Amino acid sequence: MAKKDPLETVRTIIEALPETSEKLSHGSPTWWGGKKTFACFHSGGYDEGRRAVWIKAPEGAQEDLIAADPDKFYRPKYLGPSGWVAMRLEGKVDWDEVRFLLLQGYRMVAPKRALAQLDD
Repeated sequence: MAKKDPLETVRTIIEALPETSEKLSHGSPTWWGGKKTFACFHSGGYDEGRRAVWIKAPEGAQEDLIAADPDKFYRPKYLGPSGWVAMRLEGKVDWDEVRFLLLQGYRMVAPKRALAQLDD
């Protein structure tokens, strides 16, 4: 079975969430929950050619994830100071973990009506 493209897998996860949209921002696919961003995909320009998804994270999560697995997680350029975390999408990817982190980021920015729809 052929490996699925990581960008397409991230898109599939996010498209299942209510009131999301994708736009190109600074050359990278970026996702909004309502009017605020919560994720972006980078094909490697910021991480020695390795693909990653950058995700808005709850306070303290960035440090905890990086400390637990610095080969998988890192502090992304530009958004890292705001608490975002980057997760490399190379090798064996735990897509359940990606889905969980994307959902956390989405919940931080999504409109209340979208969250109500998600929780129904």
